[in-house]
Amino acid sequence: MSKTAKMIIDKDFQISKVDERIYGSFIEHLGRAVYDGLYQPGNPLSDDDGFRKDVIDLVKELDVPIIRYPGGNFVSNFFWEDSVGPVEERPARLELAWRSLEENKIGLNEFAKWTDKVNSNMMMAVNLGTRGIADACNLLEYCNHPGGTKYSDLRIKHGVKDPHNIKVWCLGNEMDGSWQLGSKTMDEYGRISQEAGKAMKLIDPSIELVSCGSSYREMPTFPQWEATTLEHNYDYVDYLSLHTYYGNAAMDSNDYLAKSDDMDDFIRTVVSVCDYVKAKKRSKKQINLSFDEWNVWFHASKEDADTTENHPWQKAPHLLEDHYTFEDALMVGLMMITLLKHADRVKIACLAQLVNVIAPIMTEENGIAWRQTIFYPFYHASCYGRGTVLQLAIDSPKHETSGHGSITDVEAVAVWNEEAEEVTVFAVNRNLEEDLPLTMDLRSFEGYELIGKTELEAEKRKDEVKLNPELREAYKNVGGVPCLDNQYTVYGEVVEGMDVVDAIQSSKTNKQDRPTENIVINSVEIL
Repeated sequence: MSKTAKMIIDKDFQISKVDERIYGSFIEHLGRAVYDGLYQPGNPLSDDDGFRKDVIDLVKELDVPIIRYPGGNFVSNFFWEDSVGPVEERPARLELAWRSLEENKIGLNEFAKWTDKVNSNMMMAVNLGTRGIADACNLLEYCNHPGGTKYSDLRIKHGVKDPHNIKVWCLGNEMDGSWQLGSKTMDEYGRISQEAGKAMKLIDPSIELVSCGSSYREMPTFPQWEATTLEHNYDYVDYLSLHTYYGNAAMDSNDYLAKSDDMDDFIRTVVSVCDYVKAKKRSKKQINLSFDEWNVWFHASKEDADTTENHPWQKAPHLLEDHYTFEDALMVGLMMITLLKHADRVKIACLAQLVNVIAPIMTEENGIAWRQTIFYPFYHASCYGRGTVLQLAIDSPKHETSGHGSITDVEAVAVWNEEAEEVTVFAVNRNLEEDLPLTMDLRSFEGYELIGKTELEAEKRKDEVKLNPELREAYKNVGGVPCLDNQYTVYGEVVEGMDVVDAIQSSKTNKQDRPTENIVINSVEIL
């Protein structure tokens, strides 16, 4: 008898509503992420501010609600004052984390303008490596205070009247790492993050703070670092950070796809530590998780080492430019499933990074922007994974791996969008040898029917959206879903007649943002 997998989906067994910030990302002043990535003045594809419009379009396609900035390792030697004010007066600095030259052509205010263009929000990091509490407070005052003080008035002088109102702030980055400038012991970081957090919340009580967890699970002090630092700063922070990257340097694809189990265990362990400190302090406050660095990263490691060691101080060098494969896309899909399965505690997550640097989006220096393989699983999760995560009952066959023992063939999660009356199942078959039929028991979703499916296949991306005649008619009369269905949605560019576009834009819409009256194309001229 051939193997099969079975799944029970019941709306009464809920994990949590998905915080949309789980679909966040990350931009660091590293390699070509900023320069030649999101910013390239003089490129015909760039707008008047020098930002690449093709990159903007792709970021908007991913629908990224929050973006961590400006690092990463970069932040531990970041002098934020150098990144604001007249561009021609900004100094160039030796960027020590990645041994590059930072010219500060793009800084805080420019990045804030870019996040507005892509319909996102900033997640700001403060330098607790080479700087400290006072500089963190000054930066917060510059960003969030309305005016009438030294640094808020400086922002206004720089042409930014309204505060940025950044709501999520990282208290440093990977402060336990020996590679980090100004790295700290557990108690040192616990104390400085406590005092920085206390001071920052006096300035703006509405902000949320992220405490640095261990740089990765294999750190020798994990999870004692989490326990010790939280005992210091528990009353002032809201999230604890997690970072992890996976790769297949051993060329063992079977075991590579098992590494999502490591991520699951990592999250469970950190949750346990947070709850331990909560119990020890007899606190009613719950610390949630910010998984603000996660991705596949291993392809370009040798080239990166050569650039930083033998060819330092370049402007926007090619660094961390992994070119991803199909199995990397599967791994990203598995990691996204894992994050969703822990939506009750993982409230923020940042795919690291967004453009050119271990990224779903790549740019040609004198050409177009294009999607990597990992773009697609993240896109589909962001597009369809909005709603409530359901606790699945899965009966799956297992197979053996070299490093993780026996693992399930199927990893899956379901998200119920009650308003849209849709259930989306994300599933990966980790068995590389056999196809696996998957049956679903939708016992509490009477009347629901399959309206579409998307499959990722090696060598090609296969999107199949099969609609019955009734749904096709509804599509014509009501309009398409917010996410593109790869079958009926048509793109175009308006070359004249913007008055017509303006009239359409001003049309009255319902709560689903659809026109209350049909907008009809009476004629089409093909040139």
